[in-house]
This record gives sequence, structure tokens and C-alpha cells, in this order.
Amino acid sequence: MQSYQHITLSERESLSEKLKEGKSLRRIASELNRSPSTISREVKRNWSKLKNRYHPWHATTNYLHRRKSCIRKLTLSDPTKHRFVCERLDKYWSPEAISAKWKQAGGEGLSHSTIYLAIKKKRLPGYTRKTHLRRRGKRKNVHNTKVIHPIHTIHDRPKEANLRSRLGDFEGDTIYGAIGKGCLVTLVDRASRRLYAVSVPSRDSDVVKNAFATALDGVEVKSITLDNGTEFAKFAEIEKLLNSTVYFADPHSPWQRGSNENINDVLRFFYPKGTNFLLVDPDELQKTVSLINNRPRKCLGWLSPIEFISIMCCT
Repeated sequence: MQSYQHITLSERESLSEKLKEGKSLRRIASELNRSPSTISREVKRNWSKLKNRYHPWHATTNYLHRRKSCIRKLTLSDPTKHRFVCERLDKYWSPEAISAKWKQAGGEGLSHSTIYLAIKKKRLPGYTRKTHLRRRGKRKNVHNTKVIHPIHTIHDRPKEANLRSRLGDFEGDTIYGAIGKGCLVTLVDRASRRLYAVSVPSRDSDVVKNAFATALDGVEVKSITLDNGTEFAKFAEIEKLLNSTVYFADPHSPWQRGSNENINDVLRFFYPKGTNFLLVDPDELQKTVSLINNRPRKCLGWLSPIEFISIMCCT
């Protein structure tokens, strides 16, 4: 059975025009691919008796007003449920725990969202989120605490790196797999767009630091631009290992590392979200990296990164 869809503004405008043309409700319903009862109910509900007409904007306004006032009644109006909830809120139980115990006792129709909503709408006098809920109505902060205090930011980066006029200026990041299943450390040369990548078992800062040394072994590194992820907390040691300078982009500004973000998206084609990188064969990963590095790029005049580096090194 097809799910019902509410009448849209464009349908109401079409309905209004067809009514002006004198068409019957049944014919209009057929042309709009709607049930005759739906069209009849729409006209009856929203017909303006004052102006003796059907107007689409007037009908839409009425519809939105009805939708806003159409709220499901709270089940806590039942005295038994109300008492059950209040007794346990007095013991500072969470709404989830209250709902679970109600169901274990054989009760029905009491979800934790109902309790949260009742408290929020002040339907339980004497009980508030601030006085009876663990988080006191505040949202849980799921973001990592920023522990990086950059020495150099992207605004300090040399002109040559900004203009992509030399090889050796990199953008770095990590690609996370499934929970507890490793990740990739990726580095992209800003000038050539050449990708370097290695898989690591975790985003631990020591592990990521060593991955940088492995990925860029034998490569001359002039600068690396990173985001503010906590996996880069050992950036000072990375600078010593690679004899380079690490610059950090502004928070929440992925466009400042656009080349790296773009290549990471390409890698996601081969390794979608949820990939277990612990099972990815290192040789197979390097084959994928080679495939990407030999792909022509529009930004390089349809040269591949490998071809671009070959030409640049010869000039």
C-alpha cells in the first residue's frame, strides 16, 4: 500500500486553477492523481466562506496551522503511569530506566521520550530537567577535547607552499575505518597532488607519528599542513623526524586542505566507511595508491601526478 503524502502548494495552485475552469472534483482528482475524497476534503476544509472561493495560499496557511496544533496527547494523563514516573523521578532515575522497568512490569505505552517531553513541557509539576535529570538538560559533548596548541598556523605558511610552486609541501589527514579497526594516514603533495598512504592500527598520536616517517621515507618534506585532530598531538616530534615544519589549518576549515580532502574522498571509493583497515593488505593498498597517482587530473592539465613530477623534475 502506498503511503499517503500531504497535498503540496503546487497541487493547491493547480487545484485552484482547475476550480476556476469549472472542472468537477472527480475530474480534478484524476488529473492530479489523487483520490476524489482527498480533493473534496481539501476544498471543504479550506473554502473561504467570506470570499466564496478556494485560495492556495489560504489553504496552505490553514494546513500549517493545523499541523502545528496537531500534537499527540501525552500518556502520562493516566494516574497509574503518572504516579509510577513521579515515584522514580524522586529517586533520580533516568527516563530510560523508568520506561524499561514499566515494560518489565508488564506495562505498555510509556517510552522514555514521553517522560522527557512531559518534563520539558512542564506536565509534571515539581520536576525539571535541571533538578531531576543527570545531565540537567544539557547536550552531551561528543567532540574530542582539543589538546593541540599549534606553534605554526596555516597563516604562517611560506608563499611557495601557498602557490603550489614547489614539490615537498604536504597536506595530511587520517581516514577512519570501523570502530577499533584501524585507519589510513594520508599525505598529499600540494603541487603534484601525489598521494602517500599507510595503514595504522589506531589514531594514537605515537602510531600516527611513526606512520608519517614510514609514508614519507626518502621524500624531501618542506612543510606539512594538518587539521586540529588529536592524532597529530606529537607534531613537534614529526617536525624533528622529517626535518620540516608542521602548520595547522583553522578549526572547522577543511577547504584549507582541499587537496587532501579531495583525495580522501577518492580513497573512500575503494575503502568505504566501515572498512576494516586491519585486514587491508599493505601491498594492495599501495596498488590502489599507484592507481590514483597515475590517474590524469584536470588541475594538472590532464597529467597524472607521476607525469607532473617527472616533467617538473626535468625543468
